[in-house]
Amino acid sequence: MNKKPRVVVGLSGGVDSSVAAHLLLEQGYEVIGMFMKNWHDESVTISNECPWMEDSTDAMLVAEKLGIPFQAIDLSEEYRERIVDYMFAEYEAGRTPNPDILCNREIKFDIFLKAAQKLKADFVATGHYCQKGSVEVDGKPVYQLLAGADPNKDQSYFLCQLSQEQLAKALFPIGHLQKSEVRAIAKNLDLITAEKKDSQGLCFIGKVRLPEFLQQQLKPKKGKIIQIPDNLAVFNRLKIPAGVALEDLDTDELDALALPVHYQANQGKVLGEHNGAHYFTVGQRKGLQVGGTGKPLFVIATDTKENNIYTGLGDDHQGLLRNALFVKEKDIHWIREDLELNPGQNAKYQARIRYRQPLTEATLIRREKGLYVIFDQAQKGIASGQFVAWYNADECIGSGTIF
Repeated sequence: MNKKPRVVVGLSGGVDSSVAAHLLLEQGYEVIGMFMKNWHDESVTISNECPWMEDSTDAMLVAEKLGIPFQAIDLSEEYRERIVDYMFAEYEAGRTPNPDILCNREIKFDIFLKAAQKLKADFVATGHYCQKGSVEVDGKPVYQLLAGADPNKDQSYFLCQLSQEQLAKALFPIGHLQKSEVRAIAKNLDLITAEKKDSQGLCFIGKVRLPEFLQQQLKPKKGKIIQIPDNLAVFNRLKIPAGVALEDLDTDELDALALPVHYQANQGKVLGEHNGAHYFTVGQRKGLQVGGTGKPLFVIATDTKENNIYTGLGDDHQGLLRNALFVKEKDIHWIREDLELNPGQNAKYQARIRYRQPLTEATLIRREKGLYVIFDQAQKGIASGQFVAWYNADECIGSGTIF
């Protein structure tokens, strides 16, 4: 008699992972539910509730209802080292991290995967809205990360740093469903999570007050809020000469197009004070507390060394818009290693720089020092430290950390 393949499901205490576990049972897997506890510090959560305790209880009740074994695993030490410390370091350097993408790469599909393999699991599964495919290349299977069927919930962007080894062991049981269908299944099964709201905030921490969270290690420090005129931001940007192919631009021209602009304090007027440039990110509107400007102010650049914030007036300010970005050599990641561009090569893909952003046509140009991503349409609020992911239709091909 054939042994059933064993899968460990990351039960988060939400509806998506609950239904994922049920579907795997229906498909004939031996299913084990596991809850990851990744955070203890309640001092920075918005409400007085203890989110992980409530989630853990809900996950346990779901496992009980489905009749599967359940255990909780404490990964808070690894989470602090790999995610929280990284967040502090990135903000301190004036960059904007994406902890959810790192959490998937470093926690769910690394530490959690290893814990599952100790239980002799063949796979790990999550409640992500994405799908897995495979194609044959040189006689071997190559795994694909595909968008979820529900366009409003597609979470492939959050998994854009996964490797072939991680995808080989991953299952996404609800990726082919709409969110409404997932809720309906949970309701039919009378699961406690059927009507539960989707979690918001940092991966596995819950809703936190980000400034208070950052103030644990990054102390407030008074600095200037400086307004940069629109025409200065335009002046700083290279314009692509008419009739010149992108791939024919030299490295200096690509740098002028793709690297962040650095402003000086004497280039604009001082509008007020802030409590620390490391608390702000490009594209941010809230928290500046400057009135009387008519149009809203947006952060267009931060300087954590000089502790200045540079702002522009209105969401059409040229300083908010960029046509290109750069990914350093060491930060380029190909899910489809067989499609990797070598220096001197270029390709057309679609790309996005944030979750739920519509995909935009882009040209990828690989040079010795890294990868240039040049968008057909200017992008708003490109922030260093965030991730760009590139796609071929509904398949995520690769990603990289924006310089």
